[in-house]
Amino acid sequence: MTDDQQSTVLYEVQDRKAYLTLNRPDRLNAIDFRMPGDIAAAVRRANDDPDVHVIVLQGAGRAFCSGYDLKISAEDGHGTQGATDGNPVWDPIKDFAWMKGFTDDFFTLWRSLKPTIAKVHGHAVAGGSDIALSCDLVVMAEDARIGYMPARVWGCPTTAMWVYRLGAERAKRMLLTGDTIDGRTAADWGLVLDAAPPQDLDARVEELADRIAGVPVNQLAMQKLMINQAYDNMGLHGTQILATLFDGITRHSPEGRWFQQFAATHGFHEAVKWRDSGRWIPDGGGPVPTAQDLEE
Repeated sequence: MTDDQQSTVLYEVQDRKAYLTLNRPDRLNAIDFRMPGDIAAAVRRANDDPDVHVIVLQGAGRAFCSGYDLKISAEDGHGTQGATDGNPVWDPIKDFAWMKGFTDDFFTLWRSLKPTIAKVHGHAVAGGSDIALSCDLVVMAEDARIGYMPARVWGCPTTAMWVYRLGAERAKRMLLTGDTIDGRTAADWGLVLDAAPPQDLDARVEELADRIAGVPVNQLAMQKLMINQAYDNMGLHGTQILATLFDGITRHSPEGRWFQQFAATHGFHEAVKWRDSGRWIPDGGGPVPTAQDLEE
């Protein structure tokens, strides 16, 4: 059973497993305005299907997910709920509601009564890491990369799962640098369950999914709800509210406006290249680098 090929998330069921496939391969499955809702709809569909015991989330093409498709938003300022050159007033509550909706859509993977497994190849970065880390279990290819580069400027991970999976020190190591790590390191650190050689990734995930699929749905739901409650007791929901508010602020702070103006002047690719290179990002914004600065 395969879903409409025009959806950003394809849906298929086989042997008690629902396969959700992020389906924007030409953009490395970058998140557009439809994808969060499509993920939530597919999760609901799997939860409503008595034949499904476990959900596998994967990406079509060369990557799991490269994050939000921000080229247009960064280069012209639209898609950030105000605060463009033509509309200098930012509406923080509108921004919060907008991004919290996306976060809640991603988190249907965590709240799903049926277990979810992310199968990560290529990249799961920026918003793509939010999606992967919303799943109960993550299995990566050893050469795949995961990280949240916008932590350097213009972003805060709204699902806040880094600290809950890594602990404070390693979460700080990742979010104070915006670095990415490979699948092997992510597994060694406990960020993800397992890492497999790329050629073995499919088989490793199938083995795990088949093992889970043999358990009655009621048993799976009760074990998952019990474990998730422990995270709720630690304040997960409140942390996500704070993270989502901060995400909006990062896009409208002086440094965030500097990044957007950089993208508008030189293109999003050049702005990201500067951000990820480790070059200084000026406190309080400041002048956008010149073309000569980019060549140095």
